[in-house]
Amino acid sequence: MRVEEREDPRIVEPTDAVIRLSAACVCGSDLWPYRGIAQVDGPAPMGHEYVGIVEEVGGDVRTVRPGQFVVGSFFASDNTCENCRAGYQSSCVHRVGIGGLGAQAQYLRVPLADGTLVATPEPPPDDLVPGLLAASDVLGTGWFAAVAAEVGPGRTVAVVGDGAVGLLGVLAAKHLGAERIIAMSRHADRQKLALGYGATDIVTERGDDGVGRIKDLTGGLGAHCVIEAVGTQESMMQAIHSTRPGGHVGYVGVAHDVALPGLELFYSHVHLHGGPAPVRRFLPELIDLIVERRIDPGKVFDLTLPLEQAAEGYKAMDERRAIKVLLQP
Repeated sequence: MRVEEREDPRIVEPTDAVIRLSAACVCGSDLWPYRGIAQVDGPAPMGHEYVGIVEEVGGDVRTVRPGQFVVGSFFASDNTCENCRAGYQSSCVHRVGIGGLGAQAQYLRVPLADGTLVATPEPPPDDLVPGLLAASDVLGTGWFAAVAAEVGPGRTVAVVGDGAVGLLGVLAAKHLGAERIIAMSRHADRQKLALGYGATDIVTERGDDGVGRIKDLTGGLGAHCVIEAVGTQESMMQAIHSTRPGGHVGYVGVAHDVALPGLELFYSHVHLHGGPAPVRRFLPELIDLIVERRIDPGKVFDLTLPLEQAAEGYKAMDERRAIKVLLQP
């Protein structure tokens, strides 16, 4: 990782906007290429989570204007195609990945600005910026995981993964009315945050031992709803095995070499739904909850660094010395 000067972004298409970033951050999924697990061809810009002030808009942009504070998501979307209208903006037929444009920066070009950016009612105070930044990915992703897992009143929820997405999955489950929330974590700082967000139980075991503890806590049946927020073979199977027949797994960890056993899944009666979170679907509601101070997802940021020290931020998250690193451009 290194920080270097790049050409300032500019309007390319009439549907673009250029924003001046107020905050950026390092995502857990950024660690896959950092660790050499995901292939990177040559020097590549990084970052796909962003909030900031609109500096300039293309001639066809109608819903945002210069001077507004906006929140976007990691896929730009037109928000008008059939997939978008169904609530799956991350599968927009015209989607553009923000990661390739590099949101760990001072300025960012956002394609399809009308369908991607959501403005806050007014520029937020500084203490709300981290929460709004979380909404651009990890909160929206944790929220989608909870919705995909059919979280609701009276349900028992288990959360596999204690990174920012898993922790905000706990927050989402609490807000959606879950009766019991079991967070799987071995780290005291993350356990404390999970409990603060609404977890009722902590399970420190992993793999089969972790599944056994979930079964012990649920009368031998398993949880109604399980959030999978890691993306490995072990985490996916831990999630599936922790789910009772008829239950739901919401999986949002970017999958790496995950293979599902067809016959076992067939007989489990477990529902699976997930993928890249359609964050845009949830942004208006999440922004309102944050601005009204009804939720505080910004607590997942436990290390703040200037953009110039981005490499240290990656190192801290890789070594699990930080849950999530906020970068100040």
